[in-house]
Amino acid sequence: MLAEQRARAILEQIAQHQTVSVTDLCQATGASEATIRRDLNALARQGRLVKIHGGATSLEEEEFLAREPDLATKQRYAREKERIARYAASLVGDDDVVYLDTGTTVLHMASHLKDSKALFVTSSIDFAGMLSAFERRVYILGGALKPGTVDIVGAEALNAIRRYNFTKVFLGTSGVSLSQGFTTPDPEAAALKALAAAQAQSVYMLADSSKFGRVTAAAILPLDGAQIITDRLPDRKYLDSTNVIAV
Repeated sequence: MLAEQRARAILEQIAQHQTVSVTDLCQATGASEATIRRDLNALARQGRLVKIHGGATSLEEEEFLAREPDLATKQRYAREKERIARYAASLVGDDDVVYLDTGTTVLHMASHLKDSKALFVTSSIDFAGMLSAFERRVYILGGALKPGTVDIVGAEALNAIRRYNFTKVFLGTSGVSLSQGFTTPDPEAAALKALAAAQAQSVYMLADSSKFGRVTAAAILPLDGAQIITDRLPDRKYLDSTNVIAV
């Protein structure tokens, strides 16, 4: 079977079953695993499918968000965010060195950390103030204030975070997508999140269920770069790419 014929056959299988394994595609086309994997890589680059571990899945319907959500939008799903934050806080041990990102869901963690003996580092002035009021050990990154917020971004913040090694990192995200991974509208914020993740033993992305199927301008990490803590998993396809904890 020629490459063009295999491509048609692969796309037909995905259209019929939504998600298919490499083994299934080998049986359908008579091609070897190595050939099918090359075909999947090529079709993924063309934007015709999403390659996942052990196979491929159809392109999901994704909503692209060009701008940062307004405050009213960010304050939605308050009960869901509180559940996510409470569970995330329960993962923090007294011997941990923890990076706490900006964002409303991560900010909900503060009230659940008032008795923690962990060492905290954050880029959120709000978060630092809350933890300091609880007399927790907290360091805030230096850098530029993001316009319209009390969050730290920029080159100085990137340089500062390189001085730390974290046992756990908790990040916020504006979008969770099979094809684009975790995204946020602000490239400077995305760079800081990605570097924090690179300095960590364990990375957790806090995302309520409304964030799934959304894409924003700046990539943070691929899906396999962090475990997701959410209130509800809208599509089990995400389990092929990372661990998802629904609370």
